[in-house]
Amino acid sequence: MDIDLADLGFWRRPTKERHEAFARLRELERPVFFTEKRVPLLRSGSGFYALVRHADVVEASRNAKVFSSEPAASSPEPPGWVKHVFGESMVNMDDPRHARLRRIVSRAFSPKMLSGLQGDIDKACARIVDDAVAAGPGGDFVEQVAARLPIHVICDMMGVPDDLRERVHRHVDVSTAYTGVRPSLARSVRMAVGNMLALLALQRMVIGLGRERAADPRGDLVSALVTANVDGERLTDRELGSFFALLLVAGNETARNTMAHGIKLLTDNPEQRRLLLEDFDGRIGGAIEEMVRHVSPIMQFRRTVTEDYDLRGLHLKPGDKVVLFYGSANRDETVFPDADRFDITRDAKGHVGFGGPGPHFCLGANLARQEIRTMFRELFTRLPNVRSVGEPELLLSNFDNSVRSQKFTF
Repeated sequence: MDIDLADLGFWRRPTKERHEAFARLRELERPVFFTEKRVPLLRSGSGFYALVRHADVVEASRNAKVFSSEPAASSPEPPGWVKHVFGESMVNMDDPRHARLRRIVSRAFSPKMLSGLQGDIDKACARIVDDAVAAGPGGDFVEQVAARLPIHVICDMMGVPDDLRERVHRHVDVSTAYTGVRPSLARSVRMAVGNMLALLALQRMVIGLGRERAADPRGDLVSALVTANVDGERLTDRELGSFFALLLVAGNETARNTMAHGIKLLTDNPEQRRLLLEDFDGRIGGAIEEMVRHVSPIMQFRRTVTEDYDLRGLHLKPGDKVVLFYGSANRDETVFPDADRFDITRDAKGHVGFGGPGPHFCLGANLARQEIRTMFRELFTRLPNVRSVGEPELLLSNFDNSVRSQKFTF
């Protein structure tokens, strides 16, 4: 087979070729094992079974007891020393530790909290479109639109002062550049160092803010997270730092990638654009789900098997690694007929673009939907002819389906 999901060459292939390769893997009787190379100090090098069918991804997602997020859910799997430097992220935890942290931070995404954010999101979208109009057509949609909104909203939620926000944006750009595969060992080392410094800077920033809020609480999320609630639960300094980094990276990339790919999808599919604009309020919800399904902003996560388990005739042993390929599951023809077609009238609610069902389903999914809905409403109301121009520049990654640049006009 000429498919090797652990090889850099595969992820250099055009997107269409990769989708065709995953379709071939879905036709096989059992999941395929891929061997990874070890990179000293950067990657553990353990191989993995690729879960590419929708049913397999859902089964593993629901059964967190067997398919563990510990010691690491990211892929390639980092070496053990990483968690000692940065602390442990929620995505790399199982219950009961994961349940405790999720219970504390879930207050950030309650319906009441999200409803209270709507006015700020409206103002941010209006200001972003104002700036795009002032700059004139021919700019970069990612830089001028898609990348600005999620970070602005997260900083508002957390209560990050205005004078720190440009620094936050720079650190997030550096940290998200180091995902998935890299073209050389030397560049891997340089990017890894930059990634570590950026994440540490973000953590130090919010830890300092948290100490200020613990002494003088305000109405922001940091205050809520560092002061005990009625159950006596609060985040430690290190937990706050890890959560802020996760929120910025995951929250930023999901909404940003969906918006950037979304403007391209609507440009390339004018009949779908027409349908959306004929009844924006009635169709935008389905359109967002279809965008997320089609795009799969985060392409995969890893799990470690904790006990003997049979999956579709494959016997898995404790310590085996599996990788859940969300992008492949979201194009499984048995669940989504004519899956490569972008269709905003499709019932796409079963997609796994926010992760599979279970304890690790994305906490910020509704916030991302809210941001995308508000931004597209503002864009199409004020700039009805807005469209992408040319092909996007994509990040070379097996993890983050990120658009680095996309020209647009209006």
